[in-house]
Amino acid sequence: MRFGLFGINNGPLADPDAAVQVAQAAEAAGFDSVWTGEHVVLPDPQEPPSPAPPKMPMLDPAVALAYVAAHTTTIALATGIIILPQRNPLVLAKELASVDVVSKGRLWFGYAAGYLHQEFAALGIPFDDRGARCDEYLDAMLELWDSESPTFTGETVRFGGIDAHPRPVQRPHPKLVAGGHSPPAFRRAVHRANGWYGFALAPEAVARCVTGLERAANDTDRAPTLGPLEIIVTPPPGTVDADTVDQYRQLGVTRLVMLPRARSAEGIVELVAETADAHL
Repeated sequence: MRFGLFGINNGPLADPDAAVQVAQAAEAAGFDSVWTGEHVVLPDPQEPPSPAPPKMPMLDPAVALAYVAAHTTTIALATGIIILPQRNPLVLAKELASVDVVSKGRLWFGYAAGYLHQEFAALGIPFDDRGARCDEYLDAMLELWDSESPTFTGETVRFGGIDAHPRPVQRPHPKLVAGGHSPPAFRRAVHRANGWYGFALAPEAVARCVTGLERAANDTDRAPTLGPLEIIVTPPPGTVDADTVDQYRQLGVTRLVMLPRARSAEGIVELVAETADAHL
């Protein structure tokens, strides 16, 4: 089992000094990755399905990861996740290629279709077609990253006669991790991604998602070059004992991305140390 750490851009780790302190501690402890979350805006007052209070600080993922990249050397820098239908895919492709360049090839691109309808409304982006937009935007980004002469014609994105450099360091592109707990999300992961990411899921919930991924694999094409789909999970907040780690392992999970409960950098460093002592 490998371990990552969630939230390097939000809550107490929206403070850049705290983020660096924790990222360096995670790297030294043997964690293989740090992960950002994303919400451009949050409902005020908080109301379902919002996951956080409106005043929770949350840095932009690309900015936060670029800053952490400058203060670390080996740990992977993952977006967990970016809400892809809310982004201009060409601008996002440039931002993430830049992160991969300044980090010397350490970016993992986690993405999903999103679920917070209030956020879509505030951004003026249609909510009902977010899944189709997510798929098309990813296709457009990969065309820009992978093709020598990028050209794309979709329902909402069209371009040709353009180029954008630098390309990502990782070729053909950074690792792709699709998030979400719905059948379309499972199909998205199976069809295109290197990994699937489930957030704040206990083992019994992961078991249901694994069943969903298996069903998706039965009727979704997957390129052989992608290899086996990696299953990545953030458990509910707090420490995770050895028996629970073993339950995740038996379900096929290969990486746990820990979700801190602590409200300070020191408390999160303590979680990192406890996890490393117990499992690494």
